[in-house]
Amino acid sequence: MIKVFGSILAATALLAAGGAGAQDVVRLGNLKFAHFGAVSYIKEIAPQCGIRVEEKIFAKGLDVMQAIIAGELDVGATASEAAIAGRAGGAPIVVVAGFARGGARLVARPELQIRTVGQLKGRRVGVTRGAIQEVLLMAQLAKHGLKADAMPGKDVQLVYLPYADLNGALLGRQIDAMMQSEPQSSQAINKGFGAEVLKPYDTPIGEPVRTMVMTEKFYREQRPVAEKFMRCFVDATRTFIDKPAVAEKYVREVLFKNQITSADFQDAIRNSPYSFDITPEHIQVTTDTMANTGVGRMARPPLARDWVRTDLLAAAKKSLGVTEVTR
Repeated sequence: MIKVFGSILAATALLAAGGAGAQDVVRLGNLKFAHFGAVSYIKEIAPQCGIRVEEKIFAKGLDVMQAIIAGELDVGATASEAAIAGRAGGAPIVVVAGFARGGARLVARPELQIRTVGQLKGRRVGVTRGAIQEVLLMAQLAKHGLKADAMPGKDVQLVYLPYADLNGALLGRQIDAMMQSEPQSSQAINKGFGAEVLKPYDTPIGEPVRTMVMTEKFYREQRPVAEKFMRCFVDATRTFIDKPAVAEKYVREVLFKNQITSADFQDAIRNSPYSFDITPEHIQVTTDTMANTGVGRMARPPLARDWVRTDLLAAAKKSLGVTEVTR
């Protein structure tokens, strides 16, 4: 639970933020996943913060990075690997917060009775190329001494598919297992065509933290607007943590148009809880794992200390009385 000094302090901070400059616009790139829901909710409460948020949904994190490079976004929500690969490729971004943890699950066809990563030998495993799920899959395979490639001949044959197509491929027996995001992995299990093998959090990465990034220009040259946005982010995330019914209603009805069940949502969020924080150490170990497994194909991996900046997050949490997260 979050320890909060009081709603009066929060309301005062938000009202103060909503004074002058109420027409300031923040261009936000986001993805459509259950654990990205609090980021989408920012636009609903943005007027209280004195800003207007224009959200654009992308298919994957690398698309968010491309939009940032093209100058189309001020802020982006992605998994850490997309942010790291983007920074390595020259995207002018800084990491300013984390907004969810976990969000990955290795799922296999139930009739195959796959219980361990070692049992993936000789199997076709689906994953989204360049996603944090690929980083985690490659780390798991390396941990168990298995080699993988998209071409036949290795221990495991990788089948690269978009997130939205992985469940269909598992259901249609085109793949034997998949490293999938949420809520899709929960949907596969709840509908009976998938069985959990494991949650892949026992590598040096641990639970991967989803990252909020800002362009360096927005972070440095539009500080008052960036500060308002971060207060809105903290308030939206706190609402989703403290009021899970609000989170479920928004994600199921607004984002997914009732295409996921209550069980899907609750199972998904148990595996990808909303959060605020991120550290340079987490970004660095994720960067090192990407470099070791070849995911992202980075010629020059960035150093986390050069581009993780959590001062805006710390100030926003302090202004809203958010002092501790223990879940």
